[in-house]
Amino acid sequence: MTVRSDARWLVTGAHGLLGRELVAALAGRQVTARGRSELDITDPDAIADAISGADVVLNAAAYTAVDAAEYDEDGAFAANALGAENVARAAALRGARLVHVSTDYVFDGRATSAYRADAPPSPINAYGRTKAEGERRVMAASDGRASIVRTAWLYGGPGDFPHAVLAAARTGRPLRGADDQIGQPTWARDLAKRIVELADRPVPGGIYHGTNSGQTSRREFMRAILEDAGLGHLPVESARAIDFAMPAARPAWSVLDHASWDAAGLTPMRGWREALGDAARAQGWAA
Repeated sequence: MTVRSDARWLVTGAHGLLGRELVAALAGRQVTARGRSELDITDPDAIADAISGADVVLNAAAYTAVDAAEYDEDGAFAANALGAENVARAAALRGARLVHVSTDYVFDGRATSAYRADAPPSPINAYGRTKAEGERRVMAASDGRASIVRTAWLYGGPGDFPHAVLAAARTGRPLRGADDQIGQPTWARDLAKRIVELADRPVPGGIYHGTNSGQTSRREFMRAILEDAGLGHLPVESARAIDFAMPAARPAWSVLDHASWDAAGLTPMRGWREALGDAARAQGWAA
């Protein structure tokens, strides 16, 4: 369906990294923005009430603490699977357009070519398992009419990967980056604009991959961050993902194919390196 100009939008997870950008991208529209403290997506009644006045729902609410999910899978499941289902069910009853945000972590990272949108999920950590189950429930509750947008290596605000790299660099500690983790750094502002475009257009329900184009290693991503901050002289030592010993395993390969995005006639997302430079300037850490 084509969204009317006077449509009422609901953004869940509105105070998160992506949620804030979604609200900004909807400037001038009729938008209700609800963060976690204002709307608990695990409460079916609260969700039904919030969606009762919405024509379009952008669900960016999620349990995103990847390592914490290893010890709290029930909590992650409540938000990422049951909560997502609540949103999809309420949107379907209302007849509202739904775009649900998911992740590359639904895959195991063992591929050697870009993951297609129809590739079977095979998560390797608790967060990925709960998000994969959320995708399944969203599609079932919406009878396939919802749009799911998977993204990867998202950044664009305080506490994100670029800020962590720069904070570490300024302490003078040696920097290390994994050469064996490959992905697509994605600026939340770019993704938010394209999600709004997708929601505005009469595209078919299904799964879409929303990432900045190209690919890079985690180490080269760090080097690019330092370059844009005027710290390109600092070395980044080569490392392997296993050297960092984090509770949750990360996919080694997080490159997503954009075929379904392109087939829907949506504006292609630009290269990750150009987007990073603009993000550095927008966030005030460019040299």
